[in-house]
Amino acid sequence: MARTEDVPDQRAIPPERLADVREFVQRLVRWAADRKDVAGLLLVGSYARGAARPGSDVDVVLLTADPAPYLADDAWAVGAGELGLGELVRTRAWGPVTERRHTLAPGLEVEFGISTPRWARTDPVDPGTRRVVTDGALPLYDPEGVLAGLLRRCRP
Repeated sequence: MARTEDVPDQRAIPPERLADVREFVQRLVRWAADRKDVAGLLLVGSYARGAARPGSDVDVVLLTADPAPYLADDAWAVGAGELGLGELVRTRAWGPVTERRHTLAPGLEVEFGISTPRWARTDPVDPGTRRVVTDGALPLYDPEGVLAGLLRRCRP
């Protein structure tokens, strides 16, 4: 499991925003560790590659054996829910991944890409998965090493 302090330093981000992001990532990792159905969490995109800007969102791939409860309602995420996220901004399907975008106070957006562990399969690696991983990826929670294997396969 990655340490949340390993989230790359983002020099262009105001310290308060970076603190919000780190606090969210810490909460997310604790939440995942308490759930038997979560197979992995992967920070992707600009925050993972150290290129976030003040308006950047936080992108996370959530792998679970059963995505249905995460797509049926937002009890796991919003308000007094387990993650305490703000309102759902949008839901969109991208092939094997369903995007669920939420807002956090103050104005930070978090995009979850929810899928099964099959998204991380390595024989062969799906071209879309490879693109996401090579654009910046940091495993946050990987109890079975599924994400570590994917990263080894996608990176030279």
